Amino acid sequence: MSTVPPTIQNLARRMLAYEAAQPDSTSSPGDETVRVCEKLRATLSRLMGEVGFRALLSRALALAKADDPILKSVKVRENGSLEGFETVAQERDREAGQYVGAALVVQILWLLATFIGEPLTLRLVDDTWPELPMDGLGPKAEEKRI
Repeated sequence: MSTVPPTIQNLARRMLAYEAAQPDSTSSPGDETVRVCEKLRATLSRLMGEVGFRALLSRALALAKADDPILKSVKVRENGSLEGFETVAQERDREAGQYVGAALVVQILWLLATFIGEPLTLRLVDDTWPELPMDGLGPKAEEKRI
């Protein structure tokens, strides 16, 4: 298996940090990962269908479990949402500087980049999170906004 490039890892960290910083009265550890996955589900399900996104998320989760065994009890529901993530998030110390689902988000992005290329993956993320700083990650595709 090839190594995930730093661009993808950095993008995943930025996405998680951005979602963690969003004001939410019910926020608890791990919520940022669930929000990232839900936003990706909304965007990608339009492009690949619910079944396609569920397959992508299931494969990413299988790969992430190898990187972070704490995810062993997490499953993908029929609709493509995550099940069991809340209990996993409570087991991990958020102050350690690690997001609970970082391995999962990295794998989702890496699979996308593998299938459709890194530039298109970056563009999909930019379309989903237009406020997310993309500097240093590649062209921001300003031409799409003209």
